[in-house]
Amino acid sequence: MGFFRGINAEAYDRQYRDRDLVRRILTYLEPHRRGLIGLAVLITVIALSGAAQPYVVSEGLDRLIRAPSPATALGIAGVVLALGLLEWAGNWLRRRTTARIIGEVIASMRRDAFRASVHHDMSFFDEFRSGRVISRINSDTEEFAQVVQLTTDVVSQFLLFGILLVVLLRISWQLTLMVLALSPLVLILAIAFRRIARRVTREGFRVMAEVNAAIQEAVTGIGVAKNFRQEATIYEQFGQVNRRSYQVNLRRGVILASLFPILNALSGAGTAILVYAGGVASSAGVISLGNWYLFVVSVDRFWFPMINLAAFWSQLQGGLSAAERVFALIDAEATVRQADHRSVTQLNGEICFDRVGFAYSAGEPVLHDFSLRVAPRENVALVGHTGAGKSSIARLITRFYEFQEGEISIDGMDIRTLDLVALRRRIGLVSQTPFLFSGTVADNIRYARTDLSDEEMEAIARQIGEGEWLDAMPQGLDTQVGERGARLSMGQRQLVALVRVLVQSPAIFILDEATASIDPFTETQIQQATELVLQRSTSILIAHRLSTVRSADRIVVLREGQIIEEGNHQALMGRGGHYAELYDVYFRHQSLDYVDQVGIRRRQRERFAA
Repeated sequence: MGFFRGINAEAYDRQYRDRDLVRRILTYLEPHRRGLIGLAVLITVIALSGAAQPYVVSEGLDRLIRAPSPATALGIAGVVLALGLLEWAGNWLRRRTTARIIGEVIASMRRDAFRASVHHDMSFFDEFRSGRVISRINSDTEEFAQVVQLTTDVVSQFLLFGILLVVLLRISWQLTLMVLALSPLVLILAIAFRRIARRVTREGFRVMAEVNAAIQEAVTGIGVAKNFRQEATIYEQFGQVNRRSYQVNLRRGVILASLFPILNALSGAGTAILVYAGGVASSAGVISLGNWYLFVVSVDRFWFPMINLAAFWSQLQGGLSAAERVFALIDAEATVRQADHRSVTQLNGEICFDRVGFAYSAGEPVLHDFSLRVAPRENVALVGHTGAGKSSIARLITRFYEFQEGEISIDGMDIRTLDLVALRRRIGLVSQTPFLFSGTVADNIRYARTDLSDEEMEAIARQIGEGEWLDAMPQGLDTQVGERGARLSMGQRQLVALVRVLVQSPAIFILDEATASIDPFTETQIQQATELVLQRSTSILIAHRLSTVRSADRIVVLREGQIIEEGNHQALMGRGGHYAELYDVYFRHQSLDYVDQVGIRRRQRERFAA
């Protein structure tokens, strides 16, 4: 079982009973009831025309033996041709109808899977690789489509099986009992095959998800790989995953493909026995030559649907495994728990943390017994070393994560009772590395307000530095930003993200400042944009710039998830505590005094060297 090492299920995976999966799949087929009824009619026509052809030949053969005639032979050929054309037309319509139904069912399943994915909490995407999620939405639903197609074929085979069974019983019930006596061997083999087929199919999907995840991660991080000249490394890593995928899918293919040859061998042996028995009966005059021919041809056609029905169980496991993975994604439980869904139309912006405890994983607390009150329109800067809990506070306010202890309230209302969509509409968030979607600058700004006109957008954008940042772009608002905003500088991305929040007019503004160096001109514009938002909102700033810290109404100093100091810049510097240490490490080099001192020391060194 070495092939399967390292291919693990996700934590949210679950196993469903086959009947529960089938019942749920039927809910996707329910809206297509009329199409399915039409499909059943077409399948019946196809089965009847297929079963009628050997019957027509058999009757014609007996007539030709009794009274040979070219007209009789021509009539038989004409009827067989008509039945063949009818079967072809029925199959063409069936395939077309099936394709339409399958397309709509898969589109509906993908919508549900994608909707569930985008509504999962941020902790879900932190824990599980996006490439695997993409694989479930894309590849697994496609695999399921093939099984829906197979199901329509099986229904046709069931009808054909029933019709041929009646025909065989009418010809010779003794020979038919011999056929049925061999049937349990085929069914037992198929049922025994079911469990291993389900297992190898599930493992095949998991390893395909690994391949998708590896490709997605490599493409996303290609810039870093090229910078460190590691293209060969990521190629080798992909090669390892790809080889494992080959091994798993080779084993899956061998196992699934082995069923048909075994079943064909059984059916061949059974047919040989029946041909011998039927020949003996025909020579003895028990059945006519035409009926013997009809029986042999019907038995051959009878084995085909039986083999398909038996093999269907192994192939069905592929579709059920795919459906199981998609439904597991849809059914993954949210970690953010809502006590109610109170509507939020207007907020003053008062935020209160009351003895809050929070951990990303059990046993590793980030905030412990944490309390903080932010008044409406107050501007609070959070400072502290990495891991102090600054970003966690922002994530809890936005309800990206669930806290385990205490209470968080906004305007005196428990945050867990507020409607999530309405709450997030009133919160503006700019992350440390702003994300821009492919499209234009205008598209990204309008993301916050789809009803915003170009004139309103431009007027708001030009409030920042009199629009100089906008004029610096090649096509202004119509400038293409590229994937993730790659065509813009970091400063331009931050400006677009800030304008996106500015048009939103949020009651609460959360800014996680970028640590990357930005030229002084762009930094001034970013500061102007930030101040425009601060004038209208309660603000939580995770500060990395001295200008932001100094202008804050209150600075909250964090260490290991606890507030150890708070006050304004002058008061905290006067105490000479932890904030003063942070200032020396993170902020002093940004001050004018520090720049002047560096300049003086450099000039002194130059004079000394001269």
